[in-house]
Amino acid sequence: MKTFARELQNALLVAAGILCAAMGLKGFLLSSNFIDGGVTGVSMLLTKITAAPLAVWLPVVNAPFVAIGYRHVGGAFALRSAAAIAGLSVVLATVRFPDVTPDLLLTAVFGGFFIGAGIGLAVRGGAVLDGTEIAALIVSKRSPLLRVGDVILIFNVILFLAAMTLLGVEPALYSILTYVAAARTLDFVIYGLEEFTAITIVRSAAIRERITGELERGVTVFKGYGGLTGAEQDILYCVVTRLEIGKVKTIVQAEDAGAFVVSHALAWAEGGVVQRRTRHL
Repeated sequence: MKTFARELQNALLVAAGILCAAMGLKGFLLSSNFIDGGVTGVSMLLTKITAAPLAVWLPVVNAPFVAIGYRHVGGAFALRSAAAIAGLSVVLATVRFPDVTPDLLLTAVFGGFFIGAGIGLAVRGGAVLDGTEIAALIVSKRSPLLRVGDVILIFNVILFLAAMTLLGVEPALYSILTYVAAARTLDFVIYGLEEFTAITIVRSAAIRERITGELERGVTVFKGYGGLTGAEQDILYCVVTRLEIGKVKTIVQAEDAGAFVVSHALAWAEGGVVQRRTRHL
C-alpha cells in the first residue's frame, strides 16, 4: 500500500512537471526563437534548423541518456524518465497553449521559470525531463578533474556558442537568461525554503544550549584548539534551514559576538533531529 501511494505521488509530480515544462516551451519560448540549456536546448536548436518538431526531437535526443540512466541509475528511474519524456512530447504535439506575451524579457524569464519548475517536479517524482544531469554524473565519475557542475557548464557553453552562430547573438543572450531562470527555479523546487545550511561555530556553550532549546536543532560538539593560541575550545556543528540562519546569527551575536562562524549550503541532509524537526516546519 505504501509503495502504491508513493508511486501515485511520483506520477502526480511527474504529470505536473510535464504540464509546467510544456507551458514554458509552447507558451513562451518556441514562438520567440529562444532555447533552454541542456538536452532540451539541443532539441530546440535542432527544431530551429530542421523541419522536425520538438515533440520528435525530445525523445530522440534524450533516448541515449535514458539508456545510460537505466544502466547506471536503475530500471525504475529509467522507465519513469522515458514515460515522462514521452508524455511531454505527447502534450507538446496535442495540447494548445496560449502565446502569453510578446515581451522578450518576460518570455525569457518566465519561460525559464516554467521549464525549471517542470524539471524540478519531475525530479521530485523520481524522473527527469532532461538527460543532461545523467550524462554529467557519468562523466564526472569517470574523470577525477570534472565535477557534475563542470560538465553541465561546459555542455551549455558549447550549446550557447552554437546558438549564437545559428540564431544570432541577441536570441542566444536571451536564451542564457532563460537557462539561468530555469536553473534557479529548479533548485528552489527541489530544495525549497528548507534548503539546508551547515553552520560551524567556534566557542560558547551558551550558543549550543540556545540552538538546541529554542530552535530544537541538534548540535554536534567537537573538541579542538586554536592554531595560534593553542587554547582548547569547543567547535559546534549544526544543520538548519535557510529560514533559520538569521535566528542562529541573532543567538551568536547575543551570546558571543566574537565567535568565529562559518556556513555553507548542503545538497542533502537526512535523519536525526533535522529529519524529525523539518516535518513540522
